[in-house]
Amino acid sequence: MTDMDMAFPADPAHPSPMDLMVFREVLASFPAGVVIVTAMDAEGRPMGLTVSAFCSVSAVPALVCVCVDAGSNTLPAIRHSGALTINILAAGREKLALRFASKRKDKFDIVDWAPAPHDRGGPILTSDAAAHLVCVVDREVEAGDHSLFIAEAIGAGVQVGHPPLVYHRRGFASVS
Repeated sequence: MTDMDMAFPADPAHPSPMDLMVFREVLASFPAGVVIVTAMDAEGRPMGLTVSAFCSVSAVPALVCVCVDAGSNTLPAIRHSGALTINILAAGREKLALRFASKRKDKFDIVDWAPAPHDRGGPILTSDAAAHLVCVVDREVEAGDHSLFIAEAIGAGVQVGHPPLVYHRRGFASVS
């Protein structure tokens, strides 16, 4: 994107839809943390997916927002359980991020995890997360091809000395 004017409609009175490639390029310019959102499905199986659309919403109450693709295999588990865990991946866990970004069924086979306390939330990735939040869903908002979950944090943990994994311009990095 070399000409900034190309991202704007020729006639502001009659805007056309945003060019998808321009939109994606702009979003790729924004570094995002990499999280694995987990939940337990109706049969008690762990489910999870990689997400970069995660942010804080409020400190009081402790609310966060996470966006989940409408085609995600984990979406029904979040809806069923009404709870989820946000595992902020530690640096160096790129392969795990890619594994959970896939549709494979065996995502948890090589992962150390523990159930959330009192069965509230999804699996906590015990050795791969720099931090985690155990949350209960406050509300779901359907938005385009995603569902936004606003969830209240009811538990948390931090592994001191583990920097987070970051996604920027379609590649992974870490920060200290």
